[in-house]
Amino acid sequence: MHYPTAVSVEDITRHLTDVNARIAAAAGRVGRDPSDVRLLPVSKTVTEDRIRLAVQAGCHQLGENKVQEASRKARALADLDIAWSIIGHLQTNKARDVARFAAEFHALDSLRVAEALDRRLQTEGRGIDVYVQVNTSAEDSKYGLPPAELHDFLRQLPRYQSLRVQGLMTLALFTTDTERVRRCFQLLRSLRDRARDTDPALIGPGGLSMGMSGDYETAIEEGATVVRVGQAIFGDRPTPDDEYWPASSAAPAQ
Repeated sequence: MHYPTAVSVEDITRHLTDVNARIAAAAGRVGRDPSDVRLLPVSKTVTEDRIRLAVQAGCHQLGENKVQEASRKARALADLDIAWSIIGHLQTNKARDVARFAAEFHALDSLRVAEALDRRLQTEGRGIDVYVQVNTSAEDSKYGLPPAELHDFLRQLPRYQSLRVQGLMTLALFTTDTERVRRCFQLLRSLRDRARDTDPALIGPGGLSMGMSGDYETAIEEGATVVRVGQAIFGDRPTPDDEYWPASSAAPAQ
């Protein structure tokens, strides 16, 4: 799908209006309240001047995949009211940077990262909201916990007191087959529900961060509480997705 490039506040406002209308329609189809779905605009590869336009259009929460890019933008745009979310894989040597500026982390999938992030956050004297990433597509090239390992992983997270678990996150299959995509989202929801039944304290509010520009409407129909949408707001990216995701598992457009 082609997404027109937004080059003005008016463009971004129009795209946001369209995305929010689609969110409302998707929620309505399954009897959900649209206000239960949070739109997280994804600004990866978006230039700082265009991010300033987005803030003028009302975007005060932004998602970034790469920590280095996000950290640079956070410093350059420190005069603006922006809460930054890291939504891509995190290496332990980048935990210090995330602890300094990020409000959310959507891709927690290892205890090594949990420990490194918690230690850095303790030093900074702050906490962070986290979503645990699960590999619902069973693709070896994708990050995320195997579903069978989720419960044991959740049981170990309370020891990291600066990490506030908000729920689960996933990337669906990259395919035009909507039903195969839907099954990824259904699996994440069932894992969340099972965790709630077993030990609800471990899953926090039980949010579901799932759905991007190419599939967020399906994700909402299956219970998404956060959708991570980039290109449908900002336009097509100049760089291929495999610069941000494993090459053999390009994700649906964010």
